Amino acid sequence: MPANKADRHTVGRCVLAVRFSALGDVAMAVGPLYDACRSNTDVRFVFLTKAPTARLLLETPPNLTVVGADMKHQYSGTAGMIRLLRELHREHGFTDMADLHDVLRTRLAAVFCHLHGIRVSRIRKGRREKARLVADFSEYPAPLTATDRRYRDVLERLGLKLSGEPVRFFKGGANPSAFAAASPDKAEGELWIGIAPFAAHQSKIYPEEKMKRVIASLSEDPSTRIFLFGGGEEEKLILGRWSEEFPRVTSMARERFGFRTEMAVMSRLDVMVAMDSGNMHLAALTGAPTVTVWGATHPSMGFTPCGFDPSLAVQIPMACRPCSVFGNRPCRTSDYRCMTSIAPEEIISRVRQIISK
Repeated sequence: MPANKADRHTVGRCVLAVRFSALGDVAMAVGPLYDACRSNTDVRFVFLTKAPTARLLLETPPNLTVVGADMKHQYSGTAGMIRLLRELHREHGFTDMADLHDVLRTRLAAVFCHLHGIRVSRIRKGRREKARLVADFSEYPAPLTATDRRYRDVLERLGLKLSGEPVRFFKGGANPSAFAAASPDKAEGELWIGIAPFAAHQSKIYPEEKMKRVIASLSEDPSTRIFLFGGGEEEKLILGRWSEEFPRVTSMARERFGFRTEMAVMSRLDVMVAMDSGNMHLAALTGAPTVTVWGATHPSMGFTPCGFDPSLAVQIPMACRPCSVFGNRPCRTSDYRCMTSIAPEEIISRVRQIISK
């Protein structure tokens, strides 16, 4: 159970905040969590998540301990979860629990807390409202409550103060040493553009050939350098081909640089292009202006990143969208027209809109 440990005390208030997955959801939790830590310096915080996502919590406040647990092997099942909670309670003596996930594991944790007299505040996800929005989008002319706001509500119900200030990693841009393994420093007058063309589900991925046209157009400018972000093996191959085909294009997937290096590069970007994906939220944590591309899902669901700019969202109004809360449902028309109907020029124009400023 690897942990980034803050100073431990035997007395005083300690809040256990829990969010296991996914990458984008954990990234969205960082802002409210860090805000609570910085606004309540007399309170200790323990953030429990899975081992892989624990690594994206950079520049942690001194009163925060990050625990990345192996929930698949070391703490699997009900018995493993109870054992993990006992270990954490014995080590940190948490007095409150902020359930930022509301799944079976965290509900089990809530039962453990109730039995030990520990106060629990649970996220209200708005599952019913989201399902109704998918069923009839016209019923909701205004966006649903943002997930970031839902996280803040959980912490505030525990009586914690929050300032509302956004969290920015590498504020002002990372030192070149932070990304030296991936790239030399930005040259004077050079524009850096990031592109993260993938997502967990096909309905949230812009077609490969169309994205290739976006890259081809943007790479024509000799003052522009493009960084491609992605994680899977197939993604690595595609991004590798593009980096070889077009000038001044670097694939960040060629090696496993890790969140710190990737986000250090993001902090120096002039603009980022991302799907409704984890990379969209990672870019937001660095303050990079981001053009977002939406297909089966919709910004109104509330999964937008902190600092989301609706004018930079590329999407096509359609009677059939949104057709899914998370994008994990098959396309109703089987052609993913919500993505295929978006012209590359739409994305390019948003990028140039940011660059022109």
